[in-house]
Amino acid sequence: MTSIQVNQRSYRLPSVPTVVVCVDGCEPDYLGQAVGTGHMPWMREALARGTGLVADCVVPTFTNPNNLSIVTGAPPSVHGICGNYLYDTATGTEVMMNDAKWLRAPTLFEALANAGKSVAIVTAKDKLRSLLGHKMAKGICFSSEKADQATLAENGIDNVLALVGRPLPSVYSADLSEFVFAAGVALMKKHRPDVMYLSTTDYIQHKHAPGTPGANAFYTMMDGYLGQLDAMGCVIALTADHGMNAKVAMDGQPDVIYLQDWFDAWLGTAAARVILPITDPYVVHHGALGSFATVYLPPQADLAAACARLQPVRGIEAVLTRAQAAERFELPADRIGDLVVVSERSTVIGTSAARHDLRALEVPLRSHGGVSEQRVPLIVNRPLPGLDRQRRFRNFDAFDLALNYAQ
Repeated sequence: MTSIQVNQRSYRLPSVPTVVVCVDGCEPDYLGQAVGTGHMPWMREALARGTGLVADCVVPTFTNPNNLSIVTGAPPSVHGICGNYLYDTATGTEVMMNDAKWLRAPTLFEALANAGKSVAIVTAKDKLRSLLGHKMAKGICFSSEKADQATLAENGIDNVLALVGRPLPSVYSADLSEFVFAAGVALMKKHRPDVMYLSTTDYIQHKHAPGTPGANAFYTMMDGYLGQLDAMGCVIALTADHGMNAKVAMDGQPDVIYLQDWFDAWLGTAAARVILPITDPYVVHHGALGSFATVYLPPQADLAAACARLQPVRGIEAVLTRAQAAERFELPADRIGDLVVVSERSTVIGTSAARHDLRALEVPLRSHGGVSEQRVPLIVNRPLPGLDRQRRFRNFDAFDLALNYAQ
């Protein structure tokens, strides 16, 4: 066997160790600023001898749908993960999309493991771990967040802290992502997996704009670990799950459209249900405020009237029906509500003002979710002969480039 088929795409089996990195929240300008000011010497050299592209991630520009797109090579309409959070119409409950029961397509890791290749997955937050490692018959899969709890039976590895040589990091720190990179280097040195996937957290990107000291320090750290993996002969493909933008008004306060309050005023209290797919347990990052929302309307509601009434609201970029959003953003129609609402670059969407406690936000709000955060880097540390540079590149082409073109 020299290749595998996954979700209607063909991938060559790796001939050298292959590392795909998803840098959470990596707006391309982070790299441009850090490289341009000398903070990423390895990246400068990799771009000169390799391939640097800008790609589109999937909308909503959130963590779960994009990580699953990268590891399935397909959009959410195929794999089914359309947010971090959704309204389960079957049970009438709002739930996190962390459980693998929501996944509708196989991952490359499942296919690679079945083909006899060794696989290692390290993610920053544990919320992604069960999705990424779903049905992977063998291999290593653990998170920085719960590295101290990793076992051979559950994660394919134990004694992770000793292997990495670092203490368990705080979930609200740059250390959570650094642990991912340090673990990747340690795993490559000791186990030399055929394929490795490293996925970070965007704690720094939510707090620090491109070119600031905090951002440059993070990318300098990352650059050092990538250089070590490169020196070990790895093919490296780097992309991101989404970009990041400031979401504030001129007074520095979050620029928020409270959409549940808006529908309550129009249709009556709780007649409509607004879902924010950015929602996760890590509220210090973003206060559950992003630039994408889905809305479930009462049966008697007039969709056309709702669209016409909402579209002129200041800060709204697009109001789409279920069918329109499913087609435009390649989403599973049964999981996105009657309407999809996308806000503009500097604006976020909330539910009700009373339900968002923004006191945990330590700096002016930076967030994501909309079309304005769709552009991400797609970089490979090798030249890619035969690549059609005119095609539309997606972040979920990362494995295609790394396996089919780079070796």
